[in-house]
Amino acid sequence: MEQRKLIEFLGLIEKLKCNTRHSWTSSGRRESVAEHSWRLATMAMLCKDEYPTLDIDKVIKMCLIHDFGEAVTGDIPAFCKNEENEMEEQRAIEYLLSKLPENMGCELRNLFEEMSALESEEAKLYKALDNIEAIVSHNEADISTWIEMEYEENLVYGKDNCEWSDYTKKLREILREQSVEKIENSKRIKD
Repeated sequence: MEQRKLIEFLGLIEKLKCNTRHSWTSSGRRESVAEHSWRLATMAMLCKDEYPTLDIDKVIKMCLIHDFGEAVTGDIPAFCKNEENEMEEQRAIEYLLSKLPENMGCELRNLFEEMSALESEEAKLYKALDNIEAIVSHNEADISTWIEMEYEENLVYGKDNCEWSDYTKKLREILREQSVEKIENSKRIKD
């Protein structure tokens, strides 16, 4: 990639470091979209041995790019996202990909299509881990950062996407147990 184009593109996606998510860190500040994507990619890398037949490098790429559109749109929590938001994010992705060399833009466009279809094992793993990372973040954050609906949402979020694999299913179950414990502990403190 030509150096000036690379620098220009990095400037566009730099907003992923600035745009915050609904999630909070354990230190009490809002998490950036980039931080979520980084940890998601790290999760995929660390799960490599659990999925020896999968192309983990492809999964890592999916994790790194999955929220590219949010560099333009900002984060909209999954429980608030509607069809118009999805379309706006898709337009933002197309805009960003148009700034890349044709072969690279085509490669990433194909990855986005694969992720959207959720048919390949790699796409299924990316999506399960994406949901799991959000739950991990919520469980790490102080419960005072949770909105009312998250007390239930954290118990069910991503369940369907994790069912395809025994590993992600078990990981999701452990996180659900941690969420229940966190909720119960907060009730004991209030009482």
